[in-house]
Amino acid sequence: MQLDRLSRLTEGSQSFAPTAQLLFNNLPHPVLAVARDGSIRDANVAAESFFELSRVMLLRLKLADVLPFGSPLLSVVEHALTRGAVVNEYRVDIGTPRIGAERIVDINAAPLSANGEGVVIMLQERTIADKMDRQLTHRGAARSVTALAAMLAHEIKNPLSGIRGAAQLLETAVTDEDRALTRLICDETDRIVKLVDRMEIFSDERPVERESVNIHAVFDHVKRIAQAGFARHIRFHESYDPSLPPVSANRDQLIQVFLNLVKNAAEAIGEDTIDGEIELSTAFRPGVRLKTPGGVAPVSLPLEFCIRDNGPGVAEDIIAHLFDPFVSNKSSGTGLGLALVAKIIGDHGGIVECESHPRRTTFRVLMPMYAPTDGRGGAE
Repeated sequence: MQLDRLSRLTEGSQSFAPTAQLLFNNLPHPVLAVARDGSIRDANVAAESFFELSRVMLLRLKLADVLPFGSPLLSVVEHALTRGAVVNEYRVDIGTPRIGAERIVDINAAPLSANGEGVVIMLQERTIADKMDRQLTHRGAARSVTALAAMLAHEIKNPLSGIRGAAQLLETAVTDEDRALTRLICDETDRIVKLVDRMEIFSDERPVERESVNIHAVFDHVKRIAQAGFARHIRFHESYDPSLPPVSANRDQLIQVFLNLVKNAAEAIGEDTIDGEIELSTAFRPGVRLKTPGGVAPVSLPLEFCIRDNGPGVAEDIIAHLFDPFVSNKSSGTGLGLALVAKIIGDHGGIVECESHPRRTTFRVLMPMYAPTDGRGGAE
């Protein structure tokens, strides 16, 4: 229905009337108007974001230039032109190295006019629904860790203190050779206590104290910390939307989240890499809504914050479980850092997801806007 209306608006005219152009650019899905020869005649804002090219650049290209060789989308366009009717294709991968090696979309293509001058194409990305389902799974996993943390704090920490105390007493009455073993017992009990302490964070169920937070100030703070320490060998790039409204969040917890993500990116790149890069980006993405457990209505999540690195990527066998507790891509990792990130973002009513390919791994956080308590400037 949307495509039929759009094709009537564009029929007989190369450019939209102002009102139609406004509607076109506010559609949440990527839309392209493509001529019979394959040249791109128009593109909305969502298409610019999807293909990571400006409208000016897209209008210089043909559709085949922004798609992989032999893409199914090209045959869908050909069928729409040949049949002179709307053609739909579902769950099609049109990924490229530029836009991500896997981008599953539903394709809707309709003729622009009865003369077969071209087609209008709308892409509806399927992966967002899968991401939301996984996000709810992450939250369930975090809740299971909450119960486990409370149990561990009581059942493990107390016996461990007794074991450590006994080892310290033995240390004064054994030979130097055996003293190394008592030292090992103390070190290992200390390590387990630290692990349990980290897990206790999950049992904190107090409501998050939120305020209006400028995410760019948070990113700048995280960047300064990183460049002064663990990421001093890495180049940082910023791609900020200067008009982005504030986010409704706890500033300290956001710093904890993005410091963790940037640290993971730096560790993935490695200290010996000479061309390591981390990109911090922000954008406004209307149209994403999430129904939270216990919520009455879906919550709008228009604020998108990304941490992107050019490291080797996340192992394919753990990408779907990356935010689950005790799942780690690092040999020395505990697997609690990203689980904590998922919990904090979930407590804020947002979602976090990872898309990983070699030399292009993106952690994407979607969060709600700040809404003043007097009701002005609502989050929609």
